[in-house]
Amino acid sequence: MTLAAASHGFLSPTGVEIAFLLVGVATLGAAVITVTTRQLVHSALWLVVALGGIAVEYLLLTAEFIAWVQVLIYVGSVVVLLLFGLMLTKAPIGRSPDADSGNRWAALLVAGASAAALVWVVVDAFRATWINLDGPVHGSTSATGRSLFQYWVLPFEALSVLLLAALVGAIVLSRKHGAAAPRSGAVAQASPAGPAVPAPGEDR
Repeated sequence: MTLAAASHGFLSPTGVEIAFLLVGVATLGAAVITVTTRQLVHSALWLVVALGGIAVEYLLLTAEFIAWVQVLIYVGSVVVLLLFGLMLTKAPIGRSPDADSGNRWAALLVAGASAAALVWVVVDAFRATWINLDGPVHGSTSATGRSLFQYWVLPFEALSVLLLAALVGAIVLSRKHGAAAPRSGAVAQASPAGPAVPAPGEDR
């Protein structure tokens, strides 16, 4: 990253910057639909669009390696994990009116505050810097691997443990729901029949 050139500014964007903005708007729209739709499967599919848009943003920033990691891990693994979780927990496929928890305004407030804090941190950290898209590739395998396994190895491993815990939790929930019905049926079949009640006037 280099200092911004004096001849370039926000009022004279390049084609790459315009494409970055358009893809960002589409990604934001897909993310909003992901958290507002009442169909869980549609939410997972819109999440694919949002994560794919982020991968395109990485490509526009000349970070090809991170873009392909985004596609392979998040689009190819996390979304598949979510779909398996929906299937294993027997989630409703169609519209789910009871999917909302009743805390929509609280969630909207927290999401807005988090987004504002994230934008403020990024703008404050990169206010006077500019990415030279015509220079060397910043997201190469060597540079990314050096940064990932030297400075970010602990969050990387924590994320893998989180994904494993989510998969194990989905399997446990599915086994509980699947084992409840046969157990109750077996108890009903094994219970002995009660004594026969004689008809009125009949000798015992």
